[in-house]
Amino acid sequence: MAKVLTINGSPRKDGNIDGMLSAAEEELKREGMEVERVFLADADVKPCDACDACYDDAWSCPIEDDAIVILKKMVAADAILIGSPVYFGGVTAQLKALMDRSVMPYQESELRDKIGGALSCGGAAHGGQEITINQIIVYFITHDMQLANAGGGAYGAMGTANDKGEIVKDEEGLESARALGKRVAHLLKAKSA
Repeated sequence: MAKVLTINGSPRKDGNIDGMLSAAEEELKREGMEVERVFLADADVKPCDACDACYDDAWSCPIEDDAIVILKKMVAADAILIGSPVYFGGVTAQLKALMDRSVMPYQESELRDKIGGALSCGGAAHGGQEITINQIIVYFITHDMQLANAGGGAYGAMGTANDKGEIVKDEEGLESARALGKRVAHLLKAKSA
């Protein structure tokens, strides 16, 4: 059974990204995938301090936090879905810290050829979702990952919601998350065939 790790990059566990990831996860489970969720709101991930220890030894990082645990989960997964609300036109600080710390698996190309899917939610249509998704996609490309689109030409799942939990009113956004989940499952099945 293929393993999919979903990462909620929001500082809220129960916000709109949670709703979008849940919609994607439902499709993944329906397709027989094993799914695990990481909430960065529960994790202590400090920013990279540029000590360069990981350049000498890929997994030696003197910072004591949850980054290595999460990055090891990413390495163990077959696919990774990352969701972030729009914060000042981009990903959250919590997610950016994790991305920056992923020099560790990068050194050994340990995320290469995994499937990646991006989700974002903003307060208005064209409220930064595209830029946020682009940041996540560039992250995947940097790791030589394969990209999953959300169908219909969309390159990521985008939602619109102003208030916490309001994503339930955005059927188009939730449908894009479901489509992304289906596409990831399809790509995983094709890889194992």
